[in-house]
Amino acid sequence: MDDEIQLISDGEGLAVIGPAASVEHFLAAEGLPSKDLGLRRLKSVLGTGAAAAQAGSEIAAQSGRWVKLSRESAQLVKKYGLRDSAKTGLGTGVLKGRKGQIKGFVEFVKAPRSLLTNPAMLAGAAGIMAQLAMQQAMDEITDYLAAIDEKVDDVRRAQKDAVVARMIGVGFVVEEAMIIRERRGRVDQVTWSKVQNAPTTLADTQAYALLQLDAIAEKMEGRTKIGDLATTAREAESMVREWLAVLARCFRLQDAVAVLELDRVLDASPEELNGHRLGLKEARQARLEHIAKSTGRLVARMDAAAGAANAKVLLHPAKSPAVVQSSNEVATGVHEFHERLGIESGHRASEARRWADAAAAARDKALETGAKGVGAARSLGNETLDRAGSVRSRLADGIVERAGLGVAAMKNAAGKGAVGKGSAGKAD
Repeated sequence: MDDEIQLISDGEGLAVIGPAASVEHFLAAEGLPSKDLGLRRLKSVLGTGAAAAQAGSEIAAQSGRWVKLSRESAQLVKKYGLRDSAKTGLGTGVLKGRKGQIKGFVEFVKAPRSLLTNPAMLAGAAGIMAQLAMQQAMDEITDYLAAIDEKVDDVRRAQKDAVVARMIGVGFVVEEAMIIRERRGRVDQVTWSKVQNAPTTLADTQAYALLQLDAIAEKMEGRTKIGDLATTAREAESMVREWLAVLARCFRLQDAVAVLELDRVLDASPEELNGHRLGLKEARQARLEHIAKSTGRLVARMDAAAGAANAKVLLHPAKSPAVVQSSNEVATGVHEFHERLGIESGHRASEARRWADAAAAARDKALETGAKGVGAARSLGNETLDRAGSVRSRLADGIVERAGLGVAAMKNAAGKGAVGKGSAGKAD
């Protein structure tokens, strides 16, 4: 007897639907962790009548699991060559095997009993997949906030801005709606009425937090003195962490509202679910891009500050490394924040240039300059050559003895040494 499972991919996750034994065998064979898809919720899109009743019984007999698309599971989608639909934005396909042993991909052929042939049910499944993806993202942001829980609590207690206070209040209402949804399995008009204005407040909070990060970047850019730069960079460490926490909390609540919104559309206007899902997906991506742009500018400014500090490490051996350290703390925090939100970013820590390394580099550069002077002096005769060699020796000794004076001081000392040697030669 042949078994059959159906695969649906929306770019964020993979749904595996079919007999429970076949689904479990497939996931185990591929080594994929999964969550319950919640197929029973699709009954609400079937309407009434004999056909709906039959489809409902078929749904009840099926098992559905959801897999978050990682690098490994994305390769699986590619491996089985799911057929993409420009209209739905979904990739679909059917696998067949004998008694749970899935042997390979069989190109999908429309069959009256297949979930993939019913547009309403397919849209419903895609909507549920979108909810699971956002809930997964919410869990990851929750873990991120828990890791800096004490600092976030300090932020909440310290914040006196009305915009942030409203966001915290909206959070309580949204969490309440999520609890009701979990208990009832749906979002009715009463529950939705509590949160339908939340997106405006959350958008205001997001915009405000991004403006604060932009202000920090501009403040860093306006500092030229290393002392001022060190102070501003140190202050930026805690301030950036605080506003990233506000952004993370805000983004989590925006995902929660989207989950509630999809449930409301599924309950009230199931025929509009797929278009609504695609719209929410685009809006979410736009938010991510906006956040990435703003935080990217901040990291670039911090990297520039680290570069400026490294260039002046000889003159500021204590404050320059402090600037680099603060810059790395900010960049690392932004990188972790990006990872939790699913924003692709590269981060490479700026290395604090050691004072001794900078002094050695300055010495080597000066010696190289002296060596070139020796080569040029050969054309002037042996007497001038000997004089130049003596200058080179005294220059090197002077650099070693006075490295703490910095590059400028060493060049000045070398110049005075050269003049002194010239005078001595004339005396002889």
